[in-house]
Amino acid sequence: MRPAAAGSGIMQMKERPHTGSAETNRATIDRLRAGDEACFDAVYRRYYRPLCTYAARFVPENRAEELVQDTLMWMWENRTTLIPEMSLKSLLFTIVKNKSLNHLSHDTVRSRVMRQLEERYRDEFDDPDLYLENELMQRFTAALEKLPPEFQETFRMHRLEGMTHRQIAEQLGVSPQTVNYRIGQTVRFLRMELREYWPLIVLLLGIEIR
Repeated sequence: MRPAAAGSGIMQMKERPHTGSAETNRATIDRLRAGDEACFDAVYRRYYRPLCTYAARFVPENRAEELVQDTLMWMWENRTTLIPEMSLKSLLFTIVKNKSLNHLSHDTVRSRVMRQLEERYRDEFDDPDLYLENELMQRFTAALEKLPPEFQETFRMHRLEGMTHRQIAEQLGVSPQTVNYRIGQTVRFLRMELREYWPLIVLLLGIEIR
């Protein structure tokens, strides 16, 4: 459920967040981080329908609504992790995209849908205000590059390219135990190094790290 404020009457226009500029975007996120339920209600009203329309490009409409509700509630529950410099619009649309793609069960189906969407909505996908993976990926890459090269390579092969421990061991000429050790140490380091941004890293970059 949304916070109590979300069940109130139609909000005044002055309360509606306009996140088009960096200044107003920061102000909105600052209010959310402070626990401003009226601000959350306004964000919910503003973005719910556009997000549902966007998610419906990937998944059935009823599932799209569920994913959008989950995304908006995640934003509220994790509001203290929001980064004021990041576009709120980009954050919400990117999370919905990743949740929708993750809902597609088969890799070949996911790849085909993604290719079709990229071709159909190429201009929108290139909109720098729509996605912010690049900024988080830069943070992620900077942290990863602090590790020894062999740890970086092993981690990328496993977590980013989807290779198994055995495949990595064979390709690198090391034992599976060595692969497991490198990945474990890398995970622990990244969790600590990126602890402020971890919920966003996992959601936006689609990287499962336990």
